[in-house]
Amino acid sequence: MFKAPEPSSAAVTVDLAELVALSNNARQLQLRPRRIRARQGGQYISRMRGRGMEFDESRPYQPGDDVRNIDWRVTARTGKTHSKVFREERERPVLISVDARPPMFFATRGRFKWVQAARLAGLLAWTAHQAGDRVGGEIHGEEGFSEFRPRRGKQAVLRFVKSLADVGGAAGAGAVHHSGMEKVFRRMRRTAHPGSLVIFISDFRGFDEASERQLARIARHNDVLLLHVYDWLEASLPQRGHYRLGDGKNTLELDTGKAALRNSYHQQYRQRIARLQKLCRQQHMTWLQCATDDDPALVLRNVFGKGNGA
Repeated sequence: MFKAPEPSSAAVTVDLAELVALSNNARQLQLRPRRIRARQGGQYISRMRGRGMEFDESRPYQPGDDVRNIDWRVTARTGKTHSKVFREERERPVLISVDARPPMFFATRGRFKWVQAARLAGLLAWTAHQAGDRVGGEIHGEEGFSEFRPRRGKQAVLRFVKSLADVGGAAGAGAVHHSGMEKVFRRMRRTAHPGSLVIFISDFRGFDEASERQLARIARHNDVLLLHVYDWLEASLPQRGHYRLGDGKNTLELDTGKAALRNSYHQQYRQRIARLQKLCRQQHMTWLQCATDDDPALVLRNVFGKGNGA
């Protein structure tokens, strides 16, 4: 049985004051996954590498050096083998990519997927800031994107969350397209400094083979967190009956009387999610899910909460 979204503007829009107030909830989080205590089935948590390593200098090769760190340019120039020396970055770039395409402006329960995505992004941005990391990312929709280079300080987070709040319901208007996500991942490949924490918050509609290849390349040199935001209707059609769905302009009649239709719909959804989960296991990425009627703070706290056992 359907539950209508919350009967207030909070169901369809996100308020700047709410996103700023999330800094208090973020104090209970740390972007280092500990013991898995996820409510949802199928969660996959990788071991994040933590802060990245940046190049410091080259020096003559010494016995025991990792051959993967040989500096071939210096070796060729001097005729003697040199190794690259790295040092831990004092601050890690955290890049948060948030999906604002039309399908994100939908829900049959709780809040729009977009509102949940914005709340998750705000929580993660404040958490990174409080850890001393640099915060950046992007908001991408059908018509373009807003980009934020990683910066230190509270002002960087405030600019980011203000842009999240500025994305109104109009961003979800118009026809629903299922454009691929490949261009989003390709762009992030150019932005992500090796050793970054890269976070994608999306319903992952349009995720295809080209998207998979780009995402796998990002995961080779960065920690990656995929946060899947979904509505229950997307996971499984309701029991037989006639339903009417609308976006304020267009109306869709839905007849779920045939069991074969319901089973096929559910199977397609499960195959798409299974593909993403398999990729996460193969590439050592972190996978989490948040439904439109979940509490985003609780979803993150189950994995990233301070005080969780190792």
